[in-house]
Amino acid sequence: MSSTAETNPSLQQWRVTEPYLNLHCGLGEGPYYEAATHHLRFVDIKKKRVHIADLSKSEPKSAVETIQLNTPVTVTADIDGVDPRERIAIGAKYGVAVLDRRSGKYEYVSRFSSARDDGSDDERIRSNDGAVDPHGRFWLGTMTDIGLDLRPEGSLFLFDGRTRAARTVRHPVTIPNSIGWSPDGRTLYFTDSVARTVFARDYDRETGDVSDERVFYRHDGPGEPDGHRVDVEGNLWQAVYGEGRVLKISPAGKLVGEIRLPTKNITCPQFVGTELYITTAGMEKDEGTAEEVELSGALFKVDVGVKGLEPNLFKLN
Repeated sequence: MSSTAETNPSLQQWRVTEPYLNLHCGLGEGPYYEAATHHLRFVDIKKKRVHIADLSKSEPKSAVETIQLNTPVTVTADIDGVDPRERIAIGAKYGVAVLDRRSGKYEYVSRFSSARDDGSDDERIRSNDGAVDPHGRFWLGTMTDIGLDLRPEGSLFLFDGRTRAARTVRHPVTIPNSIGWSPDGRTLYFTDSVARTVFARDYDRETGDVSDERVFYRHDGPGEPDGHRVDVEGNLWQAVYGEGRVLKISPAGKLVGEIRLPTKNITCPQFVGTELYITTAGMEKDEGTAEEVELSGALFKVDVGVKGLEPNLFKLN
């Protein structure tokens, strides 16, 4: 992996030219730093896999554990009080589940269907991105499953692992993406990809209630904002699918920097110290140059000189 950092008066810039690890993911997503082991987890939604990379190894490809599932897996999170080498929380097709790392088996904690009037699973729908909030609850979006005609039929759900309850927070949404919080925990960020907008809401640190939704950042470009992470200074690092970029957006919602990557479909970043690890999705041969296609689905990294916020732990009875 090689990269350069440049600074000009108007825009901070980095350029990444080589991948850290290229597993040719169909839809690489959901990078998560497993601090207890210095491993990076990320998923391949299309191929239904969880990859776990040992970041201490000099040869990344030889140090990857892969768990093959029979369901789309879209995001992972550590569970409060549980060794992540044993069990982790995942977003699966029908809701939030707990994955046993050793056996590869998973069990649902709560399903999206519990928030539906008829209590049935909607086979058209799968989970997408999500995150755990400061109160230990799992926010998880849904969207049209792969291979079906994309419709505005998704929702944003909130799962309480202590009560096993799920409730709908927003509907309809076509592609709900990352959820994040400001360093002081007072603002929740939510990326709506098709609307090309990152929304902000007030987050009550005492109750966990949200209110006063407003536009934080609206993207002007051919691509769609995908996953994001927030750094300790309050900047939001927003991947843009279709543009080969990760944007650095200030706490005021202004574009202040960008990372340029050698493939187009950028899905989500994750901080490990001051380094950003960045997942990408696969491209067809007619969708870009030979290099862009070859590097699509790879994992990249770049040092951006600032640390990210620590993820919250999922609280589960």
